[in-house]
Amino acid sequence: MIDNLKHECGIALLRLLKPEAYYKEKYGISNFGLNKLYLLMEKQHNRGQDGAGVVNLKIGMSPGKKYIFRERSNKEQPIKDVFDRIRLRIDTASDHTSKKGETTDNMPFAGDLFLGHLRYGTFGKNNIDSVHPVMRQNNWKTRNLVAAGNFNLTNVDEIIENLISIGQHPKDHSDTVTILENIGHFLDEENQRLFEEFHKKGYTNIEITELIRKNLDIPKILRSSSKKWDGGFVVCGLIGHGDAFVMRDPAGIRPAYYYHNDEFVVVTSERPVIQTVLDVEYDQVKEVTPGCAVIIKENGTVSEERIFAPTEIKACSFERIYFSRGSDKEIYQERKNLGKYITKEVLETIDYDIKNSVFSFIPNTAETAFLGMIKEAEKISLKRKIDRLFEEKTKISKEDISAACLENIKIEKLAIKDVKMRTFITKDDDRDDLVGHVYDITYGTIKAGKDNLIIIDDSIVRGTTLKKSVIRILDRLSPKKIIVVSSSPQIRYPDCYGIDMAKLGDFIAFRAAIALLKETGRSNIIDEVYQKSKAQINKPKEEIKNYVKEIYKPFNNKQISKKIAELVTAPDVKAEVAIVYQNIENLHKACPKNKGDWYFTGNYPTPGGNKVVNKAFVNFVEGIEERAY
Repeated sequence: MIDNLKHECGIALLRLLKPEAYYKEKYGISNFGLNKLYLLMEKQHNRGQDGAGVVNLKIGMSPGKKYIFRERSNKEQPIKDVFDRIRLRIDTASDHTSKKGETTDNMPFAGDLFLGHLRYGTFGKNNIDSVHPVMRQNNWKTRNLVAAGNFNLTNVDEIIENLISIGQHPKDHSDTVTILENIGHFLDEENQRLFEEFHKKGYTNIEITELIRKNLDIPKILRSSSKKWDGGFVVCGLIGHGDAFVMRDPAGIRPAYYYHNDEFVVVTSERPVIQTVLDVEYDQVKEVTPGCAVIIKENGTVSEERIFAPTEIKACSFERIYFSRGSDKEIYQERKNLGKYITKEVLETIDYDIKNSVFSFIPNTAETAFLGMIKEAEKISLKRKIDRLFEEKTKISKEDISAACLENIKIEKLAIKDVKMRTFITKDDDRDDLVGHVYDITYGTIKAGKDNLIIIDDSIVRGTTLKKSVIRILDRLSPKKIIVVSSSPQIRYPDCYGIDMAKLGDFIAFRAAIALLKETGRSNIIDEVYQKSKAQINKPKEEIKNYVKEIYKPFNNKQISKKIAELVTAPDVKAEVAIVYQNIENLHKACPKNKGDWYFTGNYPTPGGNKVVNKAFVNFVEGIEERAY
């Protein structure tokens, strides 16, 4: 991606329903659960490289024996580091067990329930305490809680105030701790309710402990704890005695998929991961229904329970454009369609001069959209050639047809990601020089001064790398015109449900709109939007409107795209530069199941979104460099 976006987090939950010996005999794999968890996480490493964590829980352990094991890492290769540590602990325990002649009860990471997490660091927070899974520990098994997830809440302040009002003292101001403590509070309440109920009936404390294990109402706990949550989330939890759950937000913003049979239950952030690792057919993997939770009881029964009232589904479209791996059957076709539907506008930009144009893509994630664009360009080009032949000639020869067919779309690998540059040089000018060398080019691939150069990307967010690296480098090839194509629409608004896009000033489309307002004598609109936004800063989120839409209202997409082209073109660039963005209609046509488009349209799926964009605009005008939620 030309402007790097942080990935969404990834989750992997695995519950084994058979004894370890069963898997060893059937599959010939020692540590079956751990091995499969490693693959489930490694196949989702695209979802975050800033941290990784694993928790394993043993069901049915007797008092005095450890039953929850955890390893976390924020090293450069966190998955590898976590599993290296786990294997070291297993080897050490194996040596101890064989020397002492003990049983394998104390063997770490050899239990029934596994929870893995892949993390991207939000706003620079990447200390080990921020790495999932997180734990809330207690001597009562049914009060122990392990949590991990892919989530961002917009109203952490509101929820923390609620926790304080019930007597808690939150130790951190983050949605991770807030969610953990929120669920933990109602888990405690449910434990206490059941204890009192069974105590009145005359059961002993030991008997009550067993009754609580069997009767813990997980859906009730989740309904109570998440009642005030506003955001996008997939939250996974393990409870000490062996119950587990995966809950998805009501708008389906964050993705989750699951599969179960009589051997195991598995939940991940992406469908193909389950297909590949556990050899499951596409149609067998189910999507976790938005607003529901998959509940896995201690005894192995699996159910999907509704937690939230149904609402309009607004699944994140960026999952389809970029975040999720393109190996998913549907996503692969959707990305091809994103390229297909933008082709006509691209060809119009070069006046259909196929003969003098070269097509390429950057980065590799844009390759699928590129394939869709090329296929459609060939189709359109062939039709135009046929029409031209019949218009120009009354008799068409084989030579005419042959000449037309040989006029193919020219494809080249032009820009290559050279190395992952480190900003170890602190001076801004020096850092800019580094950015300028992130990509390299293939020389001799175009006709200098004659060829147009079309390059497609997933999206254009900030425009920084585009201006300081990509366009400068491509200009060295001396093309007549450089057309940068974005398979997604203009990113105009902050995201507050997972993606690291929180400040309006970072978006090249926003900066372009602001520049146009000033150039056309409409600076008053900026002040008017500021006054309206400032006036509602302390209102409840349900009452806040997105007035930032008025910043874009005076201009159409092409006007903003033209201004973006100007902003990303350095003075020393010789070629003409144009930017072509996908439109909203074609985005939804290409990705019909993922209608979440708030970063493009400002139509947020929860009230908290309007609160965030409102605060982000106030911050922009006042020069405050901080997150808006």
